[in-house]
Amino acid sequence: MHEEKKTGVDESFRDSIATVTEKGNRIWMFPKKPSGKFYSARTLFSVLFLALLYIVPFIKVKGNPLILLNILERKIILFGVPFGPHDFHLFVIVMILVIISIFLFTVVYGRIFCGWLCPQTIFMEMVYRKIEYWIEGDAHKQKKLSSMEWNGEKIFKKSFKHIIFFAIAFITANTFLAYIIGIDELFEIVQAPFTQHLTGFFAISIFSGVFYFVFAFFREQACLMVCPYGRLQGVMLDEDSVVISYDYKRGEPRGVSKDKEAALGDCVDCKACVNVCPTGIDIRHGTQLECVNCTACIDACDSVMDKVKKPRGLIRYASINEIEKGVRSLLTPRSIGYTIVLVVLFTVLGLMLSARGDFELTVLRTPGMMYQQYDSLKISNLYDFVLTNKTFKEIPITIELEENNGFIKTIGSDMVAKPQGTIEAKFMVVINENEIKQLNTPITLLVKSENVVIEKIQTSFLGKIETFRKNRKKQL
Repeated sequence: MHEEKKTGVDESFRDSIATVTEKGNRIWMFPKKPSGKFYSARTLFSVLFLALLYIVPFIKVKGNPLILLNILERKIILFGVPFGPHDFHLFVIVMILVIISIFLFTVVYGRIFCGWLCPQTIFMEMVYRKIEYWIEGDAHKQKKLSSMEWNGEKIFKKSFKHIIFFAIAFITANTFLAYIIGIDELFEIVQAPFTQHLTGFFAISIFSGVFYFVFAFFREQACLMVCPYGRLQGVMLDEDSVVISYDYKRGEPRGVSKDKEAALGDCVDCKACVNVCPTGIDIRHGTQLECVNCTACIDACDSVMDKVKKPRGLIRYASINEIEKGVRSLLTPRSIGYTIVLVVLFTVLGLMLSARGDFELTVLRTPGMMYQQYDSLKISNLYDFVLTNKTFKEIPITIELEENNGFIKTIGSDMVAKPQGTIEAKFMVVINENEIKQLNTPITLLVKSENVVIEKIQTSFLGKIETFRKNRKKQL
């Protein structure tokens, strides 16, 4: 038998999850439709989120998608700026920033990401669940429909619901695929016979099937069994973390009595908070793995408090210390530490992005090489040229001397930078011998693309020591 804590609170509910029976069978959730200020705010936020999700693939900046996440072909565009394999260090910094941000928000505000930002929650509660309420009715009607024999009404409602579910899954799968391959290529796949784009056709089919399965059948199990975030919160939360909490000091003991002298708390044990929970938990037991901070229980409890003419906030965003001691402290050593790390990383990332250009260029005189006698009147120096093209356009490159006292001869392949490619070439700077006045002559190289200067390179040109001595004698 599970032992009770000294407080007398039975903790046996933590030995299993609310959606599975003792025999391991799944308990299908029929949450009551929530309503209230938090649900309205989440609905508005979800509308904005979904609008952006479906519109962004159509937005282009200078001919490129606003966002492209083609990991397979190593093409990434964020807000119109292209990134490639050479920007891997930026990707690492961004990933660290995302992870630390999640840690920080979890330490301070618990699983607020799950309830307000996670696509799984938004689609499940704000799209699929709303459609289910519209077609099948509220929780009690859904239970009645599910338990009845298959008849015309049940066949029609279930079929109609799943057709809409799959249509949304298909549209969403195409949208996500547009983020990966681009909207133009997606349109080509959709318009052409599927035999010409078998890979794209199978990708859309698989994406659609996965989305449909997750939101039509797997549902809250994705949060409970697949997502590791709920388990991680156990090591990230502390007594100052603001999570959805039941004020047991105010609410206990629960119950309703006509005797005004009865020492009862504000909780009337109506179980409204349990009935609206999409994962089937009782928030009055405290913070639990299954809670995704969707705020449905807050709205339900506030509604009951209004009816029994008691203050709202019996269930609210609060920390353990706030409930027990009446103190809310957001500035804890952990939150301050995470914040400092975030500020440092954001500063580093900002500086690196501000210094980042469309090209990365290096010009060095070939090591171990002095001058070369080009002909009887000219000498040359050999240089190594490396240019990384960070755009998705093919860029022709030319190199010229700014001083106009010589010329440049490219050795090897054509100077054309492929999209996200690198040019590695050699070139010679050839100058008349009588133009060399010293051993080490500063020169300026102009790197051009389509007659537009993209970079100025300051380097040096080595001359003959004999020429230098002759010029020195003339000067003397």
